[in-house]
Amino acid sequence: MNEIREVAKEIIKSAPGNVLCFYGEMGVGKTTLVKAIVKELGVAGEANSPTFGLVNEYRDANDKLIAHHFDFYRLNEETEALDMGFEDYLAQGVWVFIEWPEKIESLIPEGAVGVFLHFVDENTRSIELNVS
Repeated sequence: MNEIREVAKEIIKSAPGNVLCFYGEMGVGKTTLVKAIVKELGVAGEANSPTFGLVNEYRDANDKLIAHHFDFYRLNEETEALDMGFEDYLAQGVWVFIEWPEKIESLIPEGAVGVFLHFVDENTRSIELNVS
């Protein structure tokens, strides 16, 4: 578990922007990595997947907004993201974590960081960062 904390710290340190798009197969660890990142950012409480609510908001112990975490797996059309105010979330200037960004490809802002997770084996993953 220490390895994922180190990966989370490195992503926070090296990401050139505040919008991170997480790509990878189901079960590769996208949500697990987001949980580790928000913990490293000082979010109070436990992070969890927003699969059913589509978005979670994370705050620190002083109730300061730190991040929004989107899971667009269940989206059928990009317009659903617009209807929920996706652009307003982006305008808040906090960290934005997006799982299944391929579902809203034309809405991803320029400069977003792609975080690509791949299975190496049952217990190992590889991670690449790319800036759009």
